[in-house]
Amino acid sequence: MLVDSHCHLDFPEFAPELDAVVSRARDAGVGVCVSIGTRMDGFARVREIADRFANVWCSVGIHPHEAEKELLDTPEALVEAARHPKVVGIGETGLDYYYEHSPRPQQIANFRVHIEAARQTGLPLIVHTRDADDDTIKVLREEMAAQPFTGLIHCFTGTKRLAEAALELGLYISVSGIATFKKSDALRAVLKDVPLDRLLVETDAPYLAPMPHRGKRNEPAFVRHTAAALAGLKGVGPQELEDATTANFFRLFTKVVPPS
Repeated sequence: MLVDSHCHLDFPEFAPELDAVVSRARDAGVGVCVSIGTRMDGFARVREIADRFANVWCSVGIHPHEAEKELLDTPEALVEAARHPKVVGIGETGLDYYYEHSPRPQQIANFRVHIEAARQTGLPLIVHTRDADDDTIKVLREEMAAQPFTGLIHCFTGTKRLAEAALELGLYISVSGIATFKKSDALRAVLKDVPLDRLLVETDAPYLAPMPHRGKRNEPAFVRHTAAALAGLKGVGPQELEDATTANFFRLFTKVVPPS
């Protein structure tokens, strides 16, 4: 069984055929999908989809792009939403200095509030970071020193320095279809050195479809291509990679009930 640890099944690209998308994932051996929250005002839809499908779980959080519109003073709203049995993670949250759709101080403030929610709930923090390695490392180190929490860097595209800092802090690293792209040699060089017991796989669907589907709408079934490419990079068989990343997922996302 494979796990798609990060997708967005609530996005409109899936609306016309959501049942078929979930069915294709199951047929491809993807036993669990986590549909990720990006806005509080859209969380009800995320939760409804998780409730609808036995093998779909979800997270609650505010993407850094939305920090200005949904700036949190306290973690209470996140903690309350996380009481729902299908909510298994906090985020995605973090820092995006590539687009900067929200001011950096507000992104950082929301990031820290999400970390506190992860502490209070015991759920893993789902971190988005792009062109923000320095501040991401700084916030994670400061907050981990204050009081520990668990989590991962999702859709990892960062530097070796970011990977080493994340691993040092006990975080996991999740690999998306970007790792299969022809121009991702630098990323593959970083991922090659990440221990197998700290890796997860994801799609970030509907975005970032892996080879050979690049340019098409991504979907959870395609995580198998990313897993196969990662197995080759790590020098292990597909089954070993599948077993390892799935075990890592359940070690981190302890609230998810494995399918029977």
